[in-house]
Amino acid sequence: MSEVSMTDNNTVDERPVVLKVDHVAKSFRLPTEQATGLKMAFLNWTKGIKGYTEQHVLRDINFEVHQGDFFGIVGRNGSGKSTLLKIISQIYVPEQGSVMVKGKLVPFIELGVGFNPELTGRENVYLNGALLGFTHEEIDAMYDDIVEFAELEDFMDQKLKNYSSGMQVRLAFSVAIKAQGDILVLDEVLAVGDEAFQRKCDNFFAEIKKDPTKTVILVTHSMDAVKKYCNNAILIKDGEIIASGDKNDVADRYTLENLKVEHREREQKDKKQEDECPLGLSKRVPTFRVVPVSEPMLTCNDTFKFDVEYDLRDEKDIEFYIPMSVLDVKRGGVPYDCGVSFKAHKTGHNKVHFELPLRLFNDGDFKIIATMRIIPDTKDLKQFEQLAFTSDENSCYFSVRNPGTVNFAGLLNDDALQITRTGESVCD
Repeated sequence: MSEVSMTDNNTVDERPVVLKVDHVAKSFRLPTEQATGLKMAFLNWTKGIKGYTEQHVLRDINFEVHQGDFFGIVGRNGSGKSTLLKIISQIYVPEQGSVMVKGKLVPFIELGVGFNPELTGRENVYLNGALLGFTHEEIDAMYDDIVEFAELEDFMDQKLKNYSSGMQVRLAFSVAIKAQGDILVLDEVLAVGDEAFQRKCDNFFAEIKKDPTKTVILVTHSMDAVKKYCNNAILIKDGEIIASGDKNDVADRYTLENLKVEHREREQKDKKQEDECPLGLSKRVPTFRVVPVSEPMLTCNDTFKFDVEYDLRDEKDIEFYIPMSVLDVKRGGVPYDCGVSFKAHKTGHNKVHFELPLRLFNDGDFKIIATMRIIPDTKDLKQFEQLAFTSDENSCYFSVRNPGTVNFAGLLNDDALQITRTGESVCD
């Protein structure tokens, strides 16, 4: 695998490299059986039984971080992010490759590790600082800033066990970000404290981004945080880097990977529940779901194509409706509701094809839900018989990403939005 370049617009970055990860690989041995003694271990050895399987967590990882970077590392759970951080922090040793660190690296992989509940807040600050390699004099210089940021001036001589959970988190996070290191490593520590404290942390990160001597490595599942703070990022999947460079491209690729995995999981669960009646379905309607046809990551210039698949097991054709709505997953609300416009009558296993133009959408993540209803009088929509509805697992998700827009809520003109029915097919 070639080395990842972290420069924009193909320009040479003249800032010094403070972290270089070079062809790093790491695996763990997972025991498959336990030898109860030396005799059993010897017999297993003579039979060629290892007693373990080898799990490759990281494979040939290469990237560089320059001084002043706010560098993001993202990936799904189990992708190898935490193992990579522990190698960078010299907790683990790589089996292959090497890691070069220039300057003092301060890792905060878990907030509050090393805190002792029987010691006071003051004593815990000095203890935690010592564990990070700071001298007593260095902690003296940082102490006032740590306490002021945590807003715990009146509580530092109380034992930590008397702190609320929120106070403990604030103290741990304050030690993390106020430690005077050259490289700060943060693993999933952004969503701490109440709203006021989070605003304070947000202001801190805005200031640290302006300091060309400070480097931050951030591991997070929040793509909003990646786009807001980072200037470069990598995406790890199954122990390999699959995307790197521009923070927006990496964040969008991560969202796309999640959408694909969620869709695959829903399909697998549907296969397991063929003989059951999951939420929203019944023996009369055992299948009812919204299925994406287009790629789930699009721009406002695209048209999102999807199918509504249903299996209505009535002996005779009946008149029914398929109302649909588009939900804004992150911001909430219903950007579009098509009411009772899609009328059908064909029973059996069928697919109805639809298209949704996205020219009016801003950045966002959306979900299409549908119901199946018999409506005796369309002038009185409160009176209906509901045959089926799509649960979270049977609904359809898609994302819109528009260059130049920043997560703006709402549609430009919802009067002009229209889902179009394009056809119908009979399923086997």
